[in-house]
Amino acid sequence: MFSRDVLRIDPAGVAEQIQTTLREQVLGSLRRRGAVVGLSGGVDSSVVATLCTRALGPDRVVGLLMPERDSSGDALRLGAMVADRLGIRHVVEDVGPALEALGCYERQLEAIRAVYPEYGPGWQCKLTLPSLLEGDRLNVTTLTVADPRGMQRSSRMPPAAYLQLVAATNFKQRVRAMVEYYHADRLNFAVAGTPNRLEYDQGFFVKQGDGAADLKPIAHLYKTQVYALAEHLGVPAEVRSRPPTTDTFSLAQTQEEFYFALPYADMDLCLWAHDRGTAPAEVGAVTGLTAEQVERVYRDIEAKRRASRYLHQAPLLADDRRGP
Repeated sequence: MFSRDVLRIDPAGVAEQIQTTLREQVLGSLRRRGAVVGLSGGVDSSVVATLCTRALGPDRVVGLLMPERDSSGDALRLGAMVADRLGIRHVVEDVGPALEALGCYERQLEAIRAVYPEYGPGWQCKLTLPSLLEGDRLNVTTLTVADPRGMQRSSRMPPAAYLQLVAATNFKQRVRAMVEYYHADRLNFAVAGTPNRLEYDQGFFVKQGDGAADLKPIAHLYKTQVYALAEHLGVPAEVRSRPPTTDTFSLAQTQEEFYFALPYADMDLCLWAHDRGTAPAEVGAVTGLTAEQVERVYRDIEAKRRASRYLHQAPLLADDRRGP
């Protein structure tokens, strides 16, 4: 019978299994000495750092904190707190100057001013999707800006401006990946990615950015299960109680409003149920959604999988034969 218990796990057993696999992958398959983890102050990266530390030992794990101009102060503070509690080395790399030199912020500004010409110092912005619960929607992202007095306005963006804003913003994840691989290369370590199953399945990552990693230890776990594992592993309560955020734009923004359009606990259940052919009415009885709303979520899951297939693809070769 479908219930929220379908996502229940044995945290101790899951942790032990992942730790065993981590040791085999890092020291065996990859032939690396340890692991580099980008610490965002969120539950996913905290869990991955903890699993790596338990699997490899604190001397074989390095945490990277990579703030930039739009980062939340909490991200840096919480990431450092997790590293200190684990007893691992951590390095703070301010990627803001690199992003400035690459024109990230200037290109973002140009795209935003295509909609709001007055946008400038003291203003903030974010991107959001309409709710799945209000009716069938087009996946058209809305730009929300706040002026220096805090007054907010929202508008759809012309396609070219939207694509430029996303492309410029993706510099952030790609520069961070570059920094991760710098430290991994100098230490002969592997890069441990931090996506959970929901993010990995639905394409909530940047290709060759936060999607780049040598191993992804929790990509098979739903976000709900990651939280259960975090509690078992002793991840600080302040990290576990922090709402999942993108920490990408200057205005505070949840993952729900930016990409998933449902709270992660309900999205996890819908993803699990969709893959097992569970009737929408049965899912609705557990989540409090109507059968029609669940059907919309199912369609959105399928649409995101189609749209993100490119993100998962390895480079295409004209001839993939090796050797003579």
